[in-house]
Amino acid sequence: MEIQKIIAANIKDLRTYKGLTLEEAAKVTNVSRSMLAQIEKGEVNPTISVLWKIANGYKVSFTSLVENRGQGSVVIREKDITPLAESEGKYINYPIFPFQENKSFETYRIQIKVGGFLNAQPHLTGTEEYITVFSGQVEITAGADTFFLDIGDSIRFMADVPHAYRNVGNKDAFLSMLIYYN
Repeated sequence: MEIQKIIAANIKDLRTYKGLTLEEAAKVTNVSRSMLAQIEKGEVNPTISVLWKIANGYKVSFTSLVENRGQGSVVIREKDITPLAESEGKYINYPIFPFQENKSFETYRIQIKVGGFLNAQPHLTGTEEYITVFSGQVEITAGADTFFLDIGDSIRFMADVPHAYRNVGNKDAFLSMLIYYN
């Protein structure tokens, strides 16, 4: 199923489950009513930033918006992943393993092209991120702290504050990201 259709169905289902009108959903997510309506109809492909606003407003994981909610064992094939891009296509998020209520985490593969970056909104209170760099050099800012990571370096930080990722090297950076909802 196409990611845009999955996102549309998940966002509409969550809003309905929470008993919110589009107006109420717009207030809690800080996303306009018209944008939410277009997303729910599958008419637009929302940015990562908009999806995070919706996830935080609905108090759900990012992955709960993008996952195909199948049951049982899941094998994720690279060819089947629909990436989400920001920073004019220079920050690419590949959703890998979706959030599950009994697991409290989700995982991603991240590619940041030369000059790419993402400024992220705070996640839910207590949320932590675990990142490992497999290629390239990145700068990660969490709140007032900035960290420089090279190949093989890992970091854990509280992600309930504004945070950012930036490629500061001269080749593409590849990261693994685990988000843990404490």
